[in-house]
Amino acid sequence: MAPYDFIAEKNIKGERLAFARRLIQAIGDIVSFVDNRLGWNRSGKFGGFFKGSFNISLDVKHGESDEHVLIRFPSPGNVYGPWRDEKVKNEVMVMNYLREHTSIPVPCVRSWGLTEESPQQLGPFIIMDFMEGQDLSDLLQQPTESKEEPIILDPDIDEARLDFVYEQVASFMLELSHLEFPRIGAISKDATSGQWAVAGRPLTYDMNEVVTLGCYPADQFATMVSFDRASDYFEARARCFQTHLEVQRNIAGDDEDFAWSQFVARRCFAKLIPTHGTIDDVGAFPLFCDDLRPTNMLADPETMRITAVLDFEFTNAMPAQFANDLPWWLLLKQPAVWLSDGKMQEFLNLFVPRKEQFIRAMERVEAKSPLSAGQPTLSARMRESWDSGRFWFNLASRSSFDVDEIYWEALHKEGLGEGILDRPTLAEKEKFLKQKMNQFDRYRREKESDMRFAK
Repeated sequence: MAPYDFIAEKNIKGERLAFARRLIQAIGDIVSFVDNRLGWNRSGKFGGFFKGSFNISLDVKHGESDEHVLIRFPSPGNVYGPWRDEKVKNEVMVMNYLREHTSIPVPCVRSWGLTEESPQQLGPFIIMDFMEGQDLSDLLQQPTESKEEPIILDPDIDEARLDFVYEQVASFMLELSHLEFPRIGAISKDATSGQWAVAGRPLTYDMNEVVTLGCYPADQFATMVSFDRASDYFEARARCFQTHLEVQRNIAGDDEDFAWSQFVARRCFAKLIPTHGTIDDVGAFPLFCDDLRPTNMLADPETMRITAVLDFEFTNAMPAQFANDLPWWLLLKQPAVWLSDGKMQEFLNLFVPRKEQFIRAMERVEAKSPLSAGQPTLSARMRESWDSGRFWFNLASRSSFDVDEIYWEALHKEGLGEGILDRPTLAEKEKFLKQKMNQFDRYRREKESDMRFAK
């Protein structure tokens, strides 16, 4: 996996800490704000904080009943500042759409607003129902002695309990796969007609990560619009990968061979688009949530019934082939981590049996669902995506930091590599390597200076 920019990471931690302090100082105003928005007649009480990867939430309780809600703010730093309003609006639209059109247990949005409407201008917010349950990943993972140990699926997990979890997630995925739009992008509901449509660019998880942690120039996304072809979307991703490699100063270190291997991987990824990126090129694009995983689900620890699915930020109408993939999280630990450790075969040995178990769960769900009638089943499409290698192409297309590892370990074929690149591209080698070595030298000096200053 490509490293994050150390200096950017440090700045993010500083921004997040400063924002947390602002929230602490504003607790009284926030509680009063929620109280007024919900008409609680000054009975609101502060119930504590919840911290996530991208958001900080406050629990606010109704003082005269058991009712309580969360008010959630995206954290500056973790979320690129100018995109915070856009992120929250997009997520609210998706949550409302899912509550209208699916049985997925999504929290009810009580109220929401942009930065200008928030208490003390803290940022865009969502006030939503507080959902009961325990983090599903905690219920599935192998017990560890330290929080520093990697999270991985418990190999001794009760198979019946895991089957029940898989069936529930399979039903969610089946429903999502049928929520189709004519373009790739963020959805919204027209206030006048009440119709849902794609209304803007697809703001994605990777876009946020590459800007906040990879020094990617955010203004290059400013003109991005929705897409009416999957292949156009993948071409845009390939250009993003190349720009990321060129601008992030520490992405290739000072190893020329490694730097060039990343250049080749990203250019070769683009060459795979005609093969892997034109499936269902035009037509219906279903809603896809890249973060639909146990970490963002709550469940009853006794029954394993999923009580809530959370965090639909960065959910958009996306290429249909994404919806045809198996969940990448079946082992909980990200596949790219296994690949970066040189453990592809170990990953496959563990993942393939879980893949079959999940497909069987999907088949059971499909057998009971009218959604599957008259078309190729989602379970069959999942198997085809895995067997064809498209699973890995899709996964690579969603991560600027992992595309190199995934290409070389899962997509590269013997005898290709530089062989599929044209002469003008290969002629860029000397200039590219000189640029990367100079970049890293400047980055290293800045990092060392920053670390000395911190001491």
